Amino acid sequence: MGESHRAQRCSHRKPPFFAWFTTAESVSQAPKFESIMKLTQTIRAALALCAIAALAPASGLAQPAPAAIHALTVQASQSPSLPAGPYDERGWLDRFYAPRNYAPAWNASTAAAALWVLRRAALQGLNPADYGADSLQRQLRSGEADTARFDVALTSAMLHYLADLRVGRVRSEYHSRAPDPRLRQYDPVERLRTGLAAGKLQAAVQAAEPQIWQYGRVKAALAQYRELAGQAYPALPRPDAKVLPGGAYPAVKALYARLVLLGDLAADAPPPPEGIYSDPVEEGVRHFQARHGLDEDGVLGRGTIDALNVPPAQRVRQFELTLERLRWLPDFGPGPLIVVDLPAYRLWALNKGSTEAPLEMRVVIGSAVKTETPLFVGQMRYVEFNPYWNVPRSILEKEMLPKLERNAAYLTQNDMETVPPGASAADLRAGRARVRQRPGPKNALGAIKFALPNPMDIYLHSTPARELFQRSRRDLSHGCIRVEHPAALAQFVLSQQRQWNADTIQDALQAGPTRHVDLVHAIPVVIFYATASVDSEGMPRFARDVYGRDRKLEQDLRARYGQMAPAEGRSPE
Repeated sequence: MGESHRAQRCSHRKPPFFAWFTTAESVSQAPKFESIMKLTQTIRAALALCAIAALAPASGLAQPAPAAIHALTVQASQSPSLPAGPYDERGWLDRFYAPRNYAPAWNASTAAAALWVLRRAALQGLNPADYGADSLQRQLRSGEADTARFDVALTSAMLHYLADLRVGRVRSEYHSRAPDPRLRQYDPVERLRTGLAAGKLQAAVQAAEPQIWQYGRVKAALAQYRELAGQAYPALPRPDAKVLPGGAYPAVKALYARLVLLGDLAADAPPPPEGIYSDPVEEGVRHFQARHGLDEDGVLGRGTIDALNVPPAQRVRQFELTLERLRWLPDFGPGPLIVVDLPAYRLWALNKGSTEAPLEMRVVIGSAVKTETPLFVGQMRYVEFNPYWNVPRSILEKEMLPKLERNAAYLTQNDMETVPPGASAADLRAGRARVRQRPGPKNALGAIKFALPNPMDIYLHSTPARELFQRSRRDLSHGCIRVEHPAALAQFVLSQQRQWNADTIQDALQAGPTRHVDLVHAIPVVIFYATASVDSEGMPRFARDVYGRDRKLEQDLRARYGQMAPAEGRSPE
């Protein structure tokens, strides 16, 4: 195999999270970046229209009496419904209108410009119906709207749009308390009020949008797959048996066209002979497999064909859910950052703001059946070389005590001990003692533990079971995250401490006493979940919904829509 051929195969393995937290300089190299810029320019042009319109004189709308607006804001603030989402909007309308003595906020020009933004909420992965955009548009065009209700409804719609864009529509594991504390830094009421007054709606919307570079990339991919969803997308037939290069596949022409359409095969790639699965098509299949978390063997089997047949509309929804989850994340400043994408079974360690390629490795995560790894943002504060494994109470009760009852030597055989020493099974069962595993080759944590203190007791660690990293599905742990290259990760997290380098880390990883090392600065660790993302080359990537979290998020969003007011734009009745 030639060097160029090998290089092409290596390019299939680009990490999807490479571009999630990179600088503008590195993002500008991505082939899809031009489409992102065009999309951004379109939105900015519309928002510029908002800015101009905001300074226009009031006209075209009858001016409602302040008393009517005041009554509506009071009614909204007294709603008995408790918020189920990440914010409590009940006092927003009164806070918005009170400083202007409940005078109307919108004229025909500003209303039209704001509705242009709301009706294109789908560009952000949001639902225009969530804001009553079409109903408000019809009312504006007809000129028959109840002007007080229309003004309040449009204000309410814009406030919710800004809040949804800033923190998401449903409460997440990252921000379990309401209201979301990030709305103290970004107050939708203040942003909308000052934006309208100064003709700077553009600034209000841009400030609400997540600043993570991956957000813009996913928006561009969302638009791309929406376009694909509007095209014919016939299913490819499943082969009766696995097809190797040179084998027969009657629908190879359709397969070739599908790979070209999805960007996995160059448009000028040699077309295959009639009914023959050719080598160039196999290269496209490998590229497709790499993007979809499949074994990159180039074999045309049922799993690969099924993935090729997933409707683009389903991929659209996956991207919309990724955008929602990206809105949940806090803003990260420059410096080191570790990201684990659970369904991708991957970890990336990078320096945000740097063009340096991130450290990437495979991970093993919590089992989907029993012990899912939770989503959270932690702070890595220390590492332990040759750690003890303190056996969690749940594992002790469900797994170890039954084994100990069958085999009295179980603890000794596995380099384990009780604390205090000599405790009986009855002591363990009653909670008067615990079990820990001594450092060594049998230790479940391997030679190093990366600690990020949290109530769930989730951390990163090495493992003696190296063979597990070769599996395509790796939800195999009790919840903690096993890392493929612990020495490289240790070098990354200790890079700010002069006494540590590759040699000293290797020495510390050898058998010996437990050694605790505090980090000079805590490193954020993001445990994330995305079944659709975009890599550094602008290529979409997809993963299996291993924990069913996409389904759960769909349910939460549907429940949220069910609580919405009718299409009047959420104005109070």
